[in-house]
Amino acid sequence: MSLPDFKTDGGLATLEKFLSSRSYIDGYSVSQADVAVFEVCSAPDANKYPNVARWFTHVASFEKEHPNLHGDKKKAAAALAATANTGVQSTAAKAVAVEDNAAGDDDIDLFGSDDEEEDAEAARIKAERVAEYEKKKAAKGPRPAAKSVVTFDVKPWDDETDMAALEENLRKIEKDGLVWGASKLVPVGYGVKKLQITLVVEDEKVSLDELQEQVAEDLEDYVQSTDIAAMQKL
Repeated sequence: MSLPDFKTDGGLATLEKFLSSRSYIDGYSVSQADVAVFEVCSAPDANKYPNVARWFTHVASFEKEHPNLHGDKKKAAAALAATANTGVQSTAAKAVAVEDNAAGDDDIDLFGSDDEEEDAEAARIKAERVAEYEKKKAAKGPRPAAKSVVTFDVKPWDDETDMAALEENLRKIEKDGLVWGASKLVPVGYGVKKLQITLVVEDEKVSLDELQEQVAEDLEDYVQSTDIAAMQKL
């Protein structure tokens, strides 16, 4: 399976759609999948393709590290083929989503018929199944909030950036469901050190994409780029 041409408007439009809901081509950090697309992508017009431009600049900042990044280039084609050309989940994807979100709830099918126009009987059955699911869910009581431990990398502009001030301002960002943890400075080359900081987030309350965007906007004088180095569910 080969990658499409991302040097044309059509290809860039497809990539823009794909990156509108994710930060990377595959997973939660820059990988060989990103490198594969980057190598067949031209520098985009940020006004026409803002998501591609953000992603392109970020991957370019890792250019010297491209050969050593983790992952598989083949995953780029698979990921794009699976989601870039459709605006809705497939029936199979919906089934997986229900199984993941309602595990242990007796495999209740909430989607009913695939037909666009459901008849009255199908609508009745669907309503009964939804009511049964909600009843069982209520009986079990609220589930503990899902949380993740995240290793967050923050790269400064250069070796003259005040890293103490960078971290101080970073920790001033407050969100319901966000807790900042331990941090350290990690050398990245040429005298530059990145800030690597641990945080815990409640998955339903905190979007990591939105957090990265806020850091880029609020700390633009200090921060060149950010990256989710690792993430683990609690």
